[in-house]
Amino acid sequence: MEIRSQLIAAREKLEAGDLAGAMAVYDAALQSHGDDADVLATVSGDLGATGHIAELIQLLAPLYDPELHGPAAGLNLLQAYLAAGSADAAQHMLDLLAALKRPELEDRLAGFGVAIAREAAARRAGPDDPGGRPAGASLAPPTSVARANLVSISKPIWFYGLEPLSDEILPPGDGRRRRVAFAQISLSGIYGDVVEASKAPEDQYGAFARALPLWLAETFFFSRDYSPVAAIAVVKEPNGPSLPLLFDDEWTVDNLRQLADTTAGGLDYIVTGVLGRDSGEHRLLLRLWEVKKLRERKQFSARWDPAAPDAALAALHREICRYMEWRPDTSGAGLPAATPSSPGAWLCGLASSLGLFLAEKEIFPRELLAPLAPAFAGLGRLTAESPAASLAWLTLRARARAIDLAPALEEPGFADHPVVARARSLLAGAG
Repeated sequence: MEIRSQLIAAREKLEAGDLAGAMAVYDAALQSHGDDADVLATVSGDLGATGHIAELIQLLAPLYDPELHGPAAGLNLLQAYLAAGSADAAQHMLDLLAALKRPELEDRLAGFGVAIAREAAARRAGPDDPGGRPAGASLAPPTSVARANLVSISKPIWFYGLEPLSDEILPPGDGRRRRVAFAQISLSGIYGDVVEASKAPEDQYGAFARALPLWLAETFFFSRDYSPVAAIAVVKEPNGPSLPLLFDDEWTVDNLRQLADTTAGGLDYIVTGVLGRDSGEHRLLLRLWEVKKLRERKQFSARWDPAAPDAALAALHREICRYMEWRPDTSGAGLPAATPSSPGAWLCGLASSLGLFLAEKEIFPRELLAPLAPAFAGLGRLTAESPAASLAWLTLRARARAIDLAPALEEPGFADHPVVARARSLLAGAG
């Protein structure tokens, strides 16, 4: 069926009340013609005209590129975000459309700017939000509520504690490299109250939000062209302890500017993302930003069954590396880059390693740490694959022992590499 016939068939299904059937046709059309500006404009226009706002955002947000698709679909997305009450997302879309510098859009975009400001003001004044936006939703929450900060992780999280072996583990990092920050993932619609969720023991969503940027930063640390950092958020409550911080809104342009301005050496790129749930699946959207122009360059998306994340996460990882032209370090120093066979297990291990690392520094309260047994079990299945996985298991155990939280463990099989033997000796001596 040619694309015009597909779109007509989908519209007929919408008018007949068959939303599921229409979405199936639209999904197929976008898979084959996702680069076609007219197709995106038609799909978004039909869904918006029939009141299917959530479905419009679900289909179009991961695909829309203003330079590729032009303003029509973007304007429909902007209207959808406003209709859904998502002022931050609407502002983000307004910024993208304004960057096109189309004179014929100026008056219309100005009108949208007023509408967005009204929506934001109404949200701040609403009965469910008497004090403004929740502390967990922004890098700059009201100072009377809390003070938010970013913890920058500039080396693989499993490396800390192995500094005497740095020449054997880390590449030299010399020369001019592109600076990229991987920001903590936002969690859309996961929690009813993101502030209260930040005070509860870490669950799979909080772990993922912090672990994915750690994994991506680690990947690019072992490349020849990049100098990466992972940006993890914490919040200091008035007269209280520091706590892990969760976001429920996507990062705004102002947040990106804050991160770039406060990162030593500046940044060339920032990767942000948002995780949501859709029909029992997890749905992830990542955005790559060019810092110089604060312009979105690329989107990456993935969805997976929570019980089987590995294939989708591995494919996403490959796509990001391919687009950003990742190349392995060729200096001959340090460990070779390694990709785990189970990204889900690796992310679980990284999240626990970060939690223990911050708990040692009295940033992450011990009572909020996730149970450690799953992390040890998952990493234990990977240790023989690479020296990095072996070191991750060993430093995780060392950190757990340092604060008396290590469960009873049998050592797994480690990679046969000299640095692993030296790390075991070093960490045994430190304990």
